Amino acid sequence: MKYKEIFMRRAIQLAKNGLGFTSPNPMVGCVIERNGLVLSEGWHYKKGMYHAEFLAIHNVKNEYLFLDCTLYVTLEPCVHFGETSPCVDLIIRKNIPRVIVGIEDPCDKVKGLGIKKLRKYGIEVIENVLINQCRILNKRFFTFYEKKRPYIILKWAQSDDGFIYSENQKNNWISGIHARQLNHKWRSEEDGILVGRKTVLNDNPKLNVRKWFGKNPIRIFIDQKLSISNSYFIMDGSQHTIIFTEKSEENQKNIEYIKISFKEKIINQILNFLHKKQILSLIVEGGKETLEHFIKENIWDESRIFVCEVVLKNGLKAPEIEGIISKKINLDKDKLIIKLSI
Repeated sequence: MKYKEIFMRRAIQLAKNGLGFTSPNPMVGCVIERNGLVLSEGWHYKKGMYHAEFLAIHNVKNEYLFLDCTLYVTLEPCVHFGETSPCVDLIIRKNIPRVIVGIEDPCDKVKGLGIKKLRKYGIEVIENVLINQCRILNKRFFTFYEKKRPYIILKWAQSDDGFIYSENQKNNWISGIHARQLNHKWRSEEDGILVGRKTVLNDNPKLNVRKWFGKNPIRIFIDQKLSISNSYFIMDGSQHTIIFTEKSEENQKNIEYIKISFKEKIINQILNFLHKKQILSLIVEGGKETLEHFIKENIWDESRIFVCEVVLKNGLKAPEIEGIISKKINLDKDKLIIKLSI
């Protein structure tokens, strides 16, 4: 099995093609290998479409080749009926003798049952190959099932001297054009994007994907008294929008009003609702007060901070956040610092 890490890396690479399209399903890649050569490949394109294993298997026209091949898959094959039939049953029917699994599926409907069934039918299964890389690949999926909430990304831009806003600014933008384009790419990859009421009032954001290709995230904001009028972009009904409020209000076109208690922990209520809606990931873009709620409660997984060359000298101080620095990237005059929660 000298090839197992080589072909699992390829399966991970394939799985990443589904980023932004598969939720609430995981990203999965599959490689079928025979005598050290790739026989077939596949990945899960989009929710509701065929799984990676199905595509890789059905690309092989000569089924005799299955008799001495090895199937590599980044996540344990499914064993339950959903929008597609179980991949485990297909693997068994095709008499594939060996399956290499990156990591066990955390979903209760699978969670080792797929591996158990494969072994029951005499298939050799090797588990936990590049397990850490496979877990990182599906960090949103694992957080959703293990922590019962979306994967949370905190994002903001700050000046070199640590401010996110100043009346001295000539416009609302601190970061450069490439940083803003990257931010739109991120939006296309996540399920939802959350801001506070003050951000809506001050910036009138669209919270969509304009500078990148992909789907728009679900817009989410907190408006206790429903003070945001229909003149704001976020109320235009152009994309799914969720408003958390203390008032009862009938839903409108693409706008969903969710009543919560503002006397209890607001963030917990929001995340519980988003979990029920199968929203796997959430970007929190602020403002400062909203970001600091998540930081104070230590309910976040990743922070993405643009430190920009501009000096503001005064204004609204940027949030302070601990964490493990994962990456530092230079984007023209901006520096991106990515931290992971401890």
